[in-house]
Order: sequence, then structure tokens, then C-alpha cells
Amino acid sequence: MSILVVGSVAFDTIETPHGRAEKVLGGAATHFALAASYFTDVRVIAVVGKDFGPEQEAVFTNREIDIRGIEHADGLSFHWTGEYSGNLNEAKTLGTDLNVFATFEPKIPEEYLESEYLFLANIDPKLQARVRSQMPNVKMVCGDTMNYWIADHGEALAEVLKELDVLLINDGEAKMLSGETNMVKAADAVMAKGPKALVIKHGEYGATSFFGPRMFGGTETKPFRAPALPLAEVVDPTGAGDSFAGGFYGYLASQRQLTPAVFRRALFYGGVMGSFAVERFGTERLQHVRQAEIDDRFGLFREISHLEHTEG
Repeated sequence: MSILVVGSVAFDTIETPHGRAEKVLGGAATHFALAASYFTDVRVIAVVGKDFGPEQEAVFTNREIDIRGIEHADGLSFHWTGEYSGNLNEAKTLGTDLNVFATFEPKIPEEYLESEYLFLANIDPKLQARVRSQMPNVKMVCGDTMNYWIADHGEALAEVLKELDVLLINDGEAKMLSGETNMVKAADAVMAKGPKALVIKHGEYGATSFFGPRMFGGTETKPFRAPALPLAEVVDPTGAGDSFAGGFYGYLASQRQLTPAVFRRALFYGGVMGSFAVERFGTERLQHVRQAEIDDRFGLFREISHLEHTEG
């Protein structure tokens, strides 16, 4: 099974308490694709500039990620500059240079049209909708968004939400999108806008999934909370959320059938890949994860969330 992801491939300049990294490879589609590639085939649609060369291409091709959908434009790639200080869950943006990304118009190669799964990463909802309309036969659609699109592009975002099976957003975005401060009420309000299920990411505290009646054929499914793995050291949290999404969706796409149990395991695999991503700057850690490490870390997630039944 293959996932088609449309989003940003960018360069990030990041400063954290662990140091500073200049123009490391980043972007939502990049982190998502690398994380998902450990579970299934991945295809990428994005745009890059002249500063994206063989070294950056190799990051994708070494993981056998299909990059025929990455357009090379005349100019520089999207470049984000940010810093993390006391709160590693919040980045302070110091600079956003859209460059060639400012005029990005996703072009879907013919070979990509038979992709079974579609992930609409955090980009303009008008572009998300355009891609979705060209992929009418996909088996499943997941998407992401952010506070900027919620606040200033609500009408366009509303059209995208109607087309999603699963929406992945964080706590603040869920409250902003719903107008509710209670998480359960927020989830119900968001799913009423279209998504069959909602995954709310809580950063270092894990993620919670909520399900509407259409998600599993009318079967009522209770919310499920997956923990995050306690880490002694977080070097760079920039790609954590996108890596979580890649691990989550990559695992879903690798399974023959979607069930509540598969969905719950997918949340754990999302946490696994997110935990790897933050251990190094940029994509350095995600490029070199071994399958044995994924299996071991999944086992740790199961251990910290399992309650033994004892007597007495």
C-alpha cells in the first residue's frame, strides 16, 4: 500500500538549549515521509528550490521514498527559522521565508493517481482541497492543519474537513477550531464538521483519539489515550508532530483492515516515530532508525501503558 503526502519540503534553522543547527532539512512532508517509510511505500508532492541538491535527495531515496512529485523551481526553498527556550512544546518563529513555496501549485504525476492513501500535510486548505479533488478513489484521507489556517481561512478549511477520514491536530488547535474548552466537547464539535475520527496530539503527554459513528461502520468506539515515552533529552522537537503522523498513518496503511485495535496500535507507532525524531536536529535521527529499535521502543510504550491485574 502506498501513501501520497503533499506538503512542505524545507530548510530549518533551529536553536534549542542543545545548540543551533543551520539550514537542516525539514518540512512537514519530509518528516512525515521519513517516518511513514518504515511501514509502507511513500510518495511526495512538494516544491523545492535550487538549494535542494543531491545530498537532500539522498535523504529520501535512501529510504526508497518516491520523489518524482517534488518540483524543482527557480529560486530558494522554503526556509523557517525558530528557537525553543524554556518550553520545548512551543517554538518562537524568528523568520519565515516562503520563497518558491509561496507559489506552490501541487502537480500530481500520473503514476501517483492510484495511491491508496492520501495525507494532506499542513498547507493552504485550498491546495489541500485541490489535491483531494484529483484523488477521488483513495481508500483513506488524513490531514493536518494549524492555527493560522483555522483563524484566517476557515471557509476553505471547512471544505477540506468534509473530505477527511482522520484529522490530526494539537490541543490548542482543537479548541480553536471547535470554540470549546472541554476536550470531549471540542472533539465532538470538530467531528461534526466532517472528519470521521480525530487525533489530538498533546506533545510530550501523548495523544488522544476520538471516533464518530461513521468511523468503523456504525460501531460505537470509545476514546483512546496513548502515552508519550518519557525522554531524558529532547534535542529538537520541530518535526515531532509530523513524524508522529507519519508513524501513525504509515502503520495504518500497512495493515489489511482498519479496526479499533489497529487504530490504537497506530497511535503507539506514531509516538515511537515522534520520539525518535526529537533526539537529533532535523531529520538526522529519522534517517537511521533500525527496525529493531522501532520494535524495542514499541515494547516500551506497551509496558508503560499496561496495568497488570493483581489480587490482594
